[in-house]
Amino acid sequence: MGGCVGSHHDSSGSLNENSDGTGVALGRNQPLKRERPKWKSDYPMTEGQLRSKRDEFWDTAPAFEGRKEIWDALRAAASAFESNDHLLAQAILDGASITLPHGALTECYDELGNRYQLPVYCLSPPVNMIEERSDEPDGSDPDSGAADPSTGSASDPDSGGECQLRLRLSTGRDLRLAVRSTDTVGMMKRRLQSQEGVPATTQRWFFSGRPLTDRLRLDQLNISRDYVVQVILSQPPPPEPVTTAGHIPEASGSVAVEGVAALPQEPTPVEN
Repeated sequence: MGGCVGSHHDSSGSLNENSDGTGVALGRNQPLKRERPKWKSDYPMTEGQLRSKRDEFWDTAPAFEGRKEIWDALRAAASAFESNDHLLAQAILDGASITLPHGALTECYDELGNRYQLPVYCLSPPVNMIEERSDEPDGSDPDSGAADPSTGSASDPDSGGECQLRLRLSTGRDLRLAVRSTDTVGMMKRRLQSQEGVPATTQRWFFSGRPLTDRLRLDQLNISRDYVVQVILSQPPPPEPVTTAGHIPEASGSVAVEGVAALPQEPTPVEN
């Protein structure tokens, strides 16, 4: 499933060529290619089945070999890659010192020479994916999961019902956010900002590989309690400002005025 030690090499036998003994792929690093892998599942797969398959991989792969922080970085990079944010994916890889001998996430190495392999189903959906009838977003179908409270949806069918939404930040941290079923994604971003201090404008939310726009409501997403919403941060949270006598710190995205505390500027949200 992944995490093979760096002494392995691919079928071409060209990776284990370094003479300095520092690792098989440290001298071969290519930029992440933009092409998504195309693959066909052995059986027509629904979005929920793909999501479960991915969760199973990410929950079990780090338990075998490799370093957890590298797996966390790979997961964040894979999410950004599937969302076509290649610059963010490359930045995550570079920040974690992950090398790609062939420019693909299907085979990666950390700086110690450990090998990591991501299956194609973590990078793109299959060409034979089918839709789930029960995932009607408006809940107008009485048989749909969105309208049936017994299905365990995170969206409380009662108007404004409060629930706990599971989030996984690109930093690798998992947390729960108290939200209401009538909240929009934009409102939930601001809730996360209030709770964790992460600016809403730096957050990009994804569920099952799909970007969530700010206008979508939670009760339209039909997210089950056991599933996790990915939150990719375009930049790390700013450090706490340290104020010294007679000096007001200036931070990126802030306007500093002499004698007045720095006022944050609100950038225009960018819709994907």
